[in-house]
Amino acid sequence: MVVTEERPADSRAGWARAAPARARATLDALEHLIGGMGTGLLALLATLWLALTAVACLAGVGLWLLPSALHAVRAVADRERTRLSRWGPEIIGPAPLPSGRWAAARDRAVRREVRWVCTHAVLGLFLGLVGATLPLNAAHDVGFPLYWTFLPEQEATAAVGWWTVRDWPGALFITLLGALWVGIIVLCAPPLARLQAWPGRRLLTPDSGTDLVLRVAELTATRAAALDAHATELRRVERALHDGTQNRIVAVTVLLGVARRALTRDPAEAEAVLARAQDAAEQALAELRGVVRSILPPVLADRSLPDALTALAADCPVPCSLDADVPGRCAAAVEATAYYVVAEALTNVAKHSGAGTAGVVVRCLHERLHVEIHDDGRGGADERGGSGLTGIRRRTEAHDGTLELASPPGGPTTLKVTLPCGS
Repeated sequence: MVVTEERPADSRAGWARAAPARARATLDALEHLIGGMGTGLLALLATLWLALTAVACLAGVGLWLLPSALHAVRAVADRERTRLSRWGPEIIGPAPLPSGRWAAARDRAVRREVRWVCTHAVLGLFLGLVGATLPLNAAHDVGFPLYWTFLPEQEATAAVGWWTVRDWPGALFITLLGALWVGIIVLCAPPLARLQAWPGRRLLTPDSGTDLVLRVAELTATRAAALDAHATELRRVERALHDGTQNRIVAVTVLLGVARRALTRDPAEAEAVLARAQDAAEQALAELRGVVRSILPPVLADRSLPDALTALAADCPVPCSLDADVPGRCAAAVEATAYYVVAEALTNVAKHSGAGTAGVVVRCLHERLHVEIHDDGRGGADERGGSGLTGIRRRTEAHDGTLELASPPGGPTTLKVTLPCGS
């Protein structure tokens, strides 16, 4: 008897826990369906260009259009690879197109891309239109009682236009249809998104051998970047110790020698020299602590990444807000890299941007740590300008992460870094 009384409460609690996850999954699916509609439109244009090229080949001029058509297909396919990589396992692109026309047309990866672009132009675009239409139908029908009296009689219909509503019971029934639309969206959106993505994951991924070769090349490049970043960090620490702390300690040694010699002839002078030596020792200690904090701040090791970033935001000369939501701890190397990214970015903001405000947003989503730094400065940031962005990219890619920089002239500037939480 007790068990039968507790089961409804347990089921209600389980439903309450699952509802937010189902809502997030539905919204993600709708986002990917609509994003796939965008690439579907591009695929449709590329397909039309391919068709025009094929027709032109009958007139003998299509061979001149073939390279541009294949480049258009590759551009759309690369965009789809980027989109799908944000929603699952990363899809590595193939090697560059072969130089010759016939070599490019015979390339296996090109033929697979052509098959995908023709499929996505029909299936992907259709499913994207479905994903965009379903929420509009649901919103139309759910809110129908709020505005149906203001509509002309011939337009007071449900989203699918089955019949004309002339009274309140009919309007409330339309609301029930809206709830049915919502249920259809929740149940069907994730499978439709997976169906839309299936041709891309089937045709745009390279062969297993090619994938392995490209992955080895990528890991070799990131390992070299990691070694370069490590050597750069060692040189920075060495310069900081040699140019700052070491000079301070040498000054302390010299001042102590002067004070020792002055003790016998002028104790007052010795006291003044000892005071200067103490000041130099305190400055050396402060610089040494700064070097240690730049390597791995104690608050990061003892507490958490949000606590360490709070201290960085508080010390930034530009007013900086922090929005960090990291429920657990990531790998120590990842947290150290995230701290370095934020510290370097805020230093750039203070030195070069002329910004009035800055902000840092940190999220942990889908086992990846997302770090975003933005400011309202003058913009125009460039990795070739020697502003530390190259070091940020090397540190990020050493963890198999990604970096995106948007800094148009006139601002604002946004730097986004993504790191795998467990690397």
